[in-house]
Amino acid sequence: MHKLLSDKRTIFLLIAPGFLLCLLLIFVPIVISFFYSLTNWDGVSSYKMIGFANFNDILFHDPVFWKSLLNALLLGAGLVLVQHPISIVVAMLVQYTGRWEKLLRIVIFIPSIISSFITTKLWVSVFNTQFGLLNRVLEIVGLSTWKQDWLGDSKLAIMCIIFVCAWQGFGYAFLLYYAGIKGIPRELHEAAMIDGASNRQVNFKIVLPLLTPVIRINLVLAVVAAFKQMETVFLMTGGGPANATQFLSTYLYSKTFREGLYGYGNAISVLLVVICLLVTLFMDKILKREVGEF
Repeated sequence: MHKLLSDKRTIFLLIAPGFLLCLLLIFVPIVISFFYSLTNWDGVSSYKMIGFANFNDILFHDPVFWKSLLNALLLGAGLVLVQHPISIVVAMLVQYTGRWEKLLRIVIFIPSIISSFITTKLWVSVFNTQFGLLNRVLEIVGLSTWKQDWLGDSKLAIMCIIFVCAWQGFGYAFLLYYAGIKGIPRELHEAAMIDGASNRQVNFKIVLPLLTPVIRINLVLAVVAAFKQMETVFLMTGGGPANATQFLSTYLYSKTFREGLYGYGNAISVLLVVICLLVTLFMDKILKREVGEF
């Protein structure tokens, strides 16, 4: 086996299928998208090369693009500052629930395995102005003045989207942290308990520092997912009201398929790829520095 794997030809033959798959499904589409981003193609008729005019319009004359980028940053901040700290704490607490541990794992993870379409439509009905559960509960408890048009108000709508996205992805974040905690040798926990450490001290002085590699990966995935967010926003508000809840993916879809600006849409997609790459590299560098990796 060692002789076989040391043969360069064998290594090439083993790597080639996966490499070709990545080339055809990832790199080639990016190149094609970049080519069309340099045109004024409408998706049907012939096109004309216009250079970087689309990029110039997006970056310097398109406030909706920057609004979409801001919304993605808000979602990323919400996931990093709210969803993940809570999921870490919950993952730490679940391991002390004894016989309820397996049940709690299932219950917490259920929202993440249900179709995004179903869960989003569920929350749309909850936030509905006329017959929604949220306004109905507020009315029952005597807080009728708190009733709102949750998805019709630009400020409230983006907060509702952030909440729903955090709720939908909570199970995945919890599962990764829970698996990371379970991967820490039990002997460390027992040694600390023998030395008189409390569960709180064990979690924050032993478990949390050893969990930093998982935290780094989870945070990077969360922020990139925020920039690529599409389904929940599209199903809840479609980017409205008045483009207040547009995200990069929904804005790309709107420009490409609703307005027929395929060249413009491809330019947005290229910028989306570049932004995701830059954010990933930036966060990886910052988080590596924070945990002392060089």
